[in-house]
Formats: sequence, C-alpha cells, structure tokens
Amino acid sequence: MAHYLGIDIGTSGTKTLLIDETGQVVAEANAEYPMEQPKPGWTQQDPEHWWAATKKTVKAVMKKSGVDKADVKAIGLSGQMHGSVFLDRDDNVIRPALLWNDQRTADQCDQITSAAGSREKLIGMVANPALTGFQAPKVLWLRDNEKRNFDKLAKVLLPKDDIRRRLTGDYVTEVSDASGTLFLDVKKRDWSKTLLGKLDLSADLLPRVVESEDVTGTLTKEAAKALGLTTECKVVGGAGDCAAGAIGNGIVKSGLLSTSIGTSGVMFVHSDEPNVDASGRLHTFCHAVRGKWHMMGVNLTSGGSLQWWVDQVVQGLAGVPASKRFEAATAEAEKAIAGSGGLLFLPYLNGERTPHADPNARGAFVGMNLTHDRAAMTRAVMEGITFALRDSLEIIESLGVPVRQIRASGGGSKNVFWRQMQADVFGKKITTLKVEQGPAFGVALLAAVGDGAYKHIAQACQATIEVAAETKADRSAKLTYNKLFPVYRSLYGSLKDDMHQLAELQSTN
Repeated sequence: MAHYLGIDIGTSGTKTLLIDETGQVVAEANAEYPMEQPKPGWTQQDPEHWWAATKKTVKAVMKKSGVDKADVKAIGLSGQMHGSVFLDRDDNVIRPALLWNDQRTADQCDQITSAAGSREKLIGMVANPALTGFQAPKVLWLRDNEKRNFDKLAKVLLPKDDIRRRLTGDYVTEVSDASGTLFLDVKKRDWSKTLLGKLDLSADLLPRVVESEDVTGTLTKEAAKALGLTTECKVVGGAGDCAAGAIGNGIVKSGLLSTSIGTSGVMFVHSDEPNVDASGRLHTFCHAVRGKWHMMGVNLTSGGSLQWWVDQVVQGLAGVPASKRFEAATAEAEKAIAGSGGLLFLPYLNGERTPHADPNARGAFVGMNLTHDRAAMTRAVMEGITFALRDSLEIIESLGVPVRQIRASGGGSKNVFWRQMQADVFGKKITTLKVEQGPAFGVALLAAVGDGAYKHIAQACQATIEVAAETKADRSAKLTYNKLFPVYRSLYGSLKDDMHQLAELQSTN
C-alpha cells in the first residue's frame, strides 16, 4: 500500500507523520530545537536545526511504522510562514533565518509602502499591506543593515522550501506560502514584477512558484540516503502552516472557517474569489486548494500569552509539577465567572498583527480591583486571547464572507473549558474533528493528491476528515461577552500612544 509523509517545520520543533492512502496515521515523531532572541522583538533560527530535525523525525517514523521505504511514494512540506533563509551562490546559509514573529523591520515596511506609492496601492499590487513579519521587509533589512551579507545573497527561501532544496536540489515554493512574502501578486498567483521593480530587487532571488499539490521533484541520492527513503519518492509543493492546517481541518470549500490557538492564533476562512480587505486588516492569500484563496487573521501571541502567564507568573500552584501547570491553571480559571469580573487582558506581548498591524503594541491588564484573584487573571488572559480572534471573525463577516461552520484546532480545541469559551465569545457553535493532526496531516494529504491517490484535495478531505463533536454557546456567557467585547476593542485605541512610549523605553534597555 502507498504511504505519504507530511513534514511540518514549526517554530519550536518539527513534526513528521506517515499516512496510508486511506488517510490513517501510521506513525508520527517530533523533534524540538531552540529559537534565538538576540534583542527584544528579534527572533531567528539556524536552518541546520530544521534539517537535523527532519532527518531525525523521518527516520523515527519509518522505524516505528515498519513500512518499506519503497512504499513511501511522496512527501508534503509545511512550515512556519514568512521566514527568510538567505543563501549564497554555493547554497551556504549566510546568517540565521529571520522568523515570522521577528519585529525588527518596521522601517523597511515604511520603505515598501513608500516605494509602492501608498498603503492602498501596495494592497492593490499584492493584496496585503507591509507587515514586519513578512519576508520582503526582511530582505530590505538585510540590504540596509548587513550589506556584506546582502552582497553575497543569491536566493531567499521560506523555511519549508529550504528543506525542499535539501531534499530535491530545487528552488521552488508554492502559492500559499509565497503569499506571505509580500512579493506575490496574490490574484495572479505569481511574483509581482511591479513591486520587485519598485524595490530594486531581482526576481532571480526568488524560487519558482507552483500550486500546492504539484510535484516539484524527487529525492536526490544524498537526501534519500539521509532519510532512509528512495530516489523515486516525490516531493510536492505543500503549504504554509496556516493553509496546511486548514487542509488538515477540511477547510476546502465556501462557508467553512477554522480557528486555531497555538503559539499564535489564526482565524482562517476559505474563499472562492480573491476577496481583499481594502483596509489591510486581514490577509488575503492563495489557498493550498488549486485556484482558490483564503482570508486570515493572525494574532501573534495567543497561546504564547497563556504560556507566558503560566511559566512566568503561575508558578505558585502548591504541589503542581511544571508539566501540569497549564491544566491546573485553566482548571482554576474555570472557577472564575465569565468576563472575569470586568477584568480585561490585551494579548499584545510581542506586538500584534490583526487588526492593528502594530509591532509596538504591548500587553496589559485593565480593570483590576481588589476582588480579582489569580483565577480571574488567568481567565482574563484566556478571554483576551479569544477576544483577539473575535476581532478577525467580525471583520470577515463584515466583508460578506459566509461563515456556516467553525472548526477549532490547536491547543485551544483540546481544552474543553477553552472550547466552550470560544463558542461563548464567538456566539457560534464550535466543532471539533475526530482526529486532529495539524499541518503535517494537511500536507501528507497534498502528497497523496500529487501522487494520484485522489483527484483533488477536496476529495481527499472528504474521504479522511470527520467532525466529532459540537459545542454550543451558553446564552448567559454569550451576553456577558457581547457587553465586554466593545470595551476590549476600544482599549487599543485608548492605550496606543502609551504602548508606543513604553515600547521605545523597552528598546533602550
């Protein structure tokens, strides 16, 4: 029987899984690696860690499964979006890769907007405004700040596409991940020669663009040996982690929306047409479904905010080991009332993307009084994260994009309390799937499509993905959150100037 690998190059680690042609997960493995933060707001990684983790997890999956290497017919690649791997002419990595959550490029975003003529004209070219996380401002940052490194530059690749280079020897990306570079004409699904010209950058720096299920090559002898596979094994385009996760959740037709709470928070909706938010609050990207698009809102520190709270503050839970702090903290939060007694939390611990696009936004508790305890504060953190996602939902619906079903994934879907909170804050039913494997599963399905096991990705999803349960909104909690949300939404505007002053002070420390 044919089998397919899905490899997801995440921020904190790589996950690899193996499925058979019916979509059943046969084996999976994970490998972690560090992230460097040399300055506040700066994040980077060594691409060698991704490659080492890829080799380790593929070998582990093959050993666990006992599947013959000749039966692994294709590989799908996913990865953290927006990152920049800078290569010289000999394919040497020039410097650590700048990541999706790196905030050092605010000046370069201004340069791009100015070069385009205006924010509106830029959105007209590439469907999105210039944001610090995107790849294009990272390339300009290299040119502005590390000229010697820029002079060596021959290619710029996204994280998963650097793994592809090591697997097949080819410089290729695909439309969903390429959409997050800011170099792609999203409507035409190809590089924007207009914007590249205005930025005085050569299209030769960029890889070839394909659709997500297209076969981009086969394993080289060296890669096949390193992974324990054959040179007949195909590699397909794959998808950026958000689109890959959506594929894994079956978000492949109109009316379906997924909400995911991991390190970041993502609200992702399928679109048959390239609907563009003229204000640039939402991303409009190419979907990993051929000829389709999606709109997406992103919150930079969703689960990351709760992780910070648990790790740095909630350390005093008596008798609770570190591995159980998250469960203990959320169980304690459940004892607090909906709305946390009027306490609000802004989850802007590393700037924010949707809807503010502000790298200098900062987190805050607002409304605290003497009645608030640790449980209320933990609940307020969780509610603030969920309110941030509702920001995206409200924009999506205001643009006339249909939302008939919400599917929850990520850590926020596994916690029953948080799943109920999402239903209450959104005021809609939340569904979960029988099996949730995230982006790695999504790109394994794309690999199966590329190999011909399915005619198209919608067929693959219909055959392999099943809804398990629904969570309905609680009427009383829904009313409470409807009263609080307008207050939450107003706080950024009220505190923006103070946040920026504090961010400036922080940058000098």
